[in-house]
Amino acid sequence: MNLKELSIATFNLYNLNEPGRPLYTDRDGWTEAEYERKIAWTVRQLTILKSDVFGFQELWHAESMKRALLAAGLDADYDLVVPPEADGRKIVCAAIVRKGLLSSVPEWIEHFPENFVLRSHGDDPQTPLIDVTIRGFSRPVAHFTIKPREDGPDVHLYVCHLKSKGPTKLFNEGWYRDDRDTYAKHATAIGAAISTIRRTAEAAALRFMLTEQMKGNDTPVMVLGDINDGHFSNTTNILTEQPRYLVGDSIGGGDIALYSTQTLQEYRDTRDVYYTHVHEGIRESLDHIMVSEQFYDHSRKRLWLFDGLVVNNDHLNFDDHKADGTNDHGVIRAVFKYKPQRA
Repeated sequence: MNLKELSIATFNLYNLNEPGRPLYTDRDGWTEAEYERKIAWTVRQLTILKSDVFGFQELWHAESMKRALLAAGLDADYDLVVPPEADGRKIVCAAIVRKGLLSSVPEWIEHFPENFVLRSHGDDPQTPLIDVTIRGFSRPVAHFTIKPREDGPDVHLYVCHLKSKGPTKLFNEGWYRDDRDTYAKHATAIGAAISTIRRTAEAAALRFMLTEQMKGNDTPVMVLGDINDGHFSNTTNILTEQPRYLVGDSIGGGDIALYSTQTLQEYRDTRDVYYTHVHEGIRESLDHIMVSEQFYDHSRKRLWLFDGLVVNNDHLNFDDHKADGTNDHGVIRAVFKYKPQRA
């Protein structure tokens, strides 16, 4: 296979599970009618966006994705990348990959690297010790490779879903129950802090793995998914290493940098209308596709030229996603043309 164009999408499925299966504290889950509307809307997104790779978040049951592919008439066109435990009992990251592209056995990374440490006494004597002991991802990261061209390298893809910004619920914690009068009034702030620490640790652990993968070589990498944080957030900065975006005929590129396709699109638009989530009237970009310098226009090591990004997000302006079958996140698609940088 020698593709001239490569398209990548990230798609939060909003708890896609078989009907009647529990979803968190909702013991009844989707009704048959809600499920059918949900499958129909998912089918519509798959057929509109027609991407070579879709990375998914919030998939519960593999059979539901198989059903969507069958309904779309795409079941013969894609390899389904799901873990063995995608049987409706928990959330997984997953993907579909156009036949002939997948070039490795997929893995799901649950644990942080053994030598990953978040501990410091600080930069000066006044700073107290910090010691974060989280050892794994809330949602295991899906990792696999594709080979879009026989004459080119494998591309490593990481599909992730980092901890949400919603405050962690504390009422089941022993220390909270033991002194509820003290902690109840602080539950939102403490819960939000815990979620932020967890998400930051997950971003740093993923960045640790990416640097080990990328440093000192020309390995093409893509990270896609719901990182539950915005374009200029610390979470995003950790993942990307905040590279410089060059303009004009400047040529550069960072060895371990990731470039946000949102920024690449902003350089081409006269107006920024990029948002993938709406919460209490606030529009945010929580879903991202980030790429290594092999996909960055101004890199000396460019293989693929960015050719545009779209966000399907009109459905976010309507609140009843359960009734409509829609999702609570926008679906993003980025396209790249094969055009290696000239020497």
